[in-house]
Amino acid sequence: MNNDIIDNLVKILKILPGIGPKSAQRIMFFLLRNKKVGVDLYKSLNDVMLNINQCTMCFNFTTKNVCDICSSQDRINCKQICVVENPADIFAIEQTGQFSGLYFVLFGCLSPIDGIRSSDINLDILENRLKKNTIKEVIIATSSTVEGEITSNYIAGICKNYNIIVSRIAYGIPVGSEIESIDFNTLSHSIIRRYKVNS
Repeated sequence: MNNDIIDNLVKILKILPGIGPKSAQRIMFFLLRNKKVGVDLYKSLNDVMLNINQCTMCFNFTTKNVCDICSSQDRINCKQICVVENPADIFAIEQTGQFSGLYFVLFGCLSPIDGIRSSDINLDILENRLKKNTIKEVIIATSSTVEGEITSNYIAGICKNYNIIVSRIAYGIPVGSEIESIDFNTLSHSIIRRYKVNS
């Protein structure tokens, strides 16, 4: 299209994850046909950009200085902290209802090839928090990628210095899957991280 304003909107939409050129155009045409939705979207985005910050304790997104999880009376004295890559991971874990401790968001993983160091992903801040000796167990919930494993090992090393118990979330075969259809890496992880069955 020749309109610079419209072209710029499509260009911005393409930056969003999972949005290609055609999807960006479809969204743009939808917004032009439904201007109220576009205006509401603008107001909501503006509100989020102006009012959402990062929690000073865990770095999750929040409208407060300290998020609801970190300030919860049920969790404030918890000795467990789950280290995740992104705020979306907290949402996913909270949905399970299986964890009632605290969190710490890295915003990425170590990647020597890409030049991402410990100070780039809050690991220095995590270590300072662990130095205070209030945390007894760190649950590492980074991804099973090479970078996730490097980060996991780095965190485990920090925890060892302060005699903190370290655990790693399990990766393996999804419930309801057949062994023959599982990829090599997933099957390998499931065997390595197997657990004993009580008889």
